[in-house]
Amino acid sequence: MTLKAIIIEDEEHARSIIKKYIEEIKSVEVIGEYADGFSGVKAINELKPDMIFLDIQMPRLTGFEVLELIEHKPAIIFTTAYDQYAVKAFEVNASDYLLKPFTKERFNKAINNVINSLKVDKRPSEKIEKLTHTLDESDEKLQRIAVRVGNIIHVLPVEDISHIESQGDYVSIHTSADGFLKEKPMNYYETHLDNKLFVRIHRSYIVNVSMIERLEYYDKESYIAILKNNLKLKVSTNGYKLLKQRLNL
Repeated sequence: MTLKAIIIEDEEHARSIIKKYIEEIKSVEVIGEYADGFSGVKAINELKPDMIFLDIQMPRLTGFEVLELIEHKPAIIFTTAYDQYAVKAFEVNASDYLLKPFTKERFNKAINNVINSLKVDKRPSEKIEKLTHTLDESDEKLQRIAVRVGNIIHVLPVEDISHIESQGDYVSIHTSADGFLKEKPMNYYETHLDNKLFVRIHRSYIVNVSMIERLEYYDKESYIAILKNNLKLKVSTNGYKLLKQRLNL
């Protein structure tokens, strides 16, 4: 059986090396190569490869953002320059990775690991989910959020987000013009958004304080936040206390 592979790597030299090494492996065939995450996400979902080589540090869409956006979950070999936290996450979750620059021997070892793991476990998606969960535990603050609507990928700078609303297992991320669904819990965004800019005002809402026009008393010591687009959001007692601190009221 021949495994179908896709390369997603923004450096042409790195793509060439990967292709060169794969040419000597009869059990793996490259069916596509892409220089950015946008094209890579589309190819993964359409071509459904058995495995991908995925660079982490790509400018337009990082490798980790690619993981969040794909529906088809192949086996993954990450390619990365040294990133202490990322490498630790890979090792904890037994994910295969190649630390640039990598040797042919190290490359072959990673390939063999994937081939052997696919013989035992036909569900690489579970490994991806565990890795994503580990990465979510990082205390790094978000600068942008990538969302997919059909085949279109939107990258939202956090400063453009007006508020985030709980939708069960999803959240609805709102800008001044649109709303986007994302399969992440509210607690994730409460932890990973800059608390100088975003406040959890209610169990159902996180709001960008720069988008608040005013606060209005509602009933029984409860308040309503009026946004600059005239949208009204409920504010809990604790949320009101946090807003008073942030807005110096």
